Amino acid sequence: MKVALGTLKDKGDDLVAFLEPRVGTKPSLSGGELEIEDEKVKEGVRPRQVKTYIKRFLFMSGVRKKYRVFVAGKELTIQEIEVGEEEEKKAPEKKPEAKPEEPEAAQEAPEEEAPKEEAAEEPKAPKPKKAAPRKPRPKKKKADEEA
Repeated sequence: MKVALGTLKDKGDDLVAFLEPRVGTKPSLSGGELEIEDEKVKEGVRPRQVKTYIKRFLFMSGVRKKYRVFVAGKELTIQEIEVGEEEEKKAPEKKPEAKPEEPEAAQEAPEEEAPKEEAAEEPKAPKPKKAAPRKPRPKKKKADEEA
């Protein structure tokens, strides 16, 4: 099983130490790759589980949001995410909704009017009544069935 570290080469030694007790053997580090001998790996440890271990290591290192781990057969690849692109995609969705509401609410409601708004909201607080739940169907009596 091979793990291509990519730009995470500098943390290779830490990753080896992290994986050793979980995989059951010490992975060998050479250049930008970790190699784990399939014969010495604990029973039941599959590449998908090693992926989970790597993700846990990334989380503990504080860089989980910057990397993705891909599995292709018995080869794992750790790839750095280009953060700028994701923020641009996610930012327009969240910012227009959240930011305009907060400043408007703050500007429209000075501190003196805040208690009045709370008082005005109290009559609105009761929620509309929900429809009554369905009544269970009556069970057939044995007498009706016999007759």
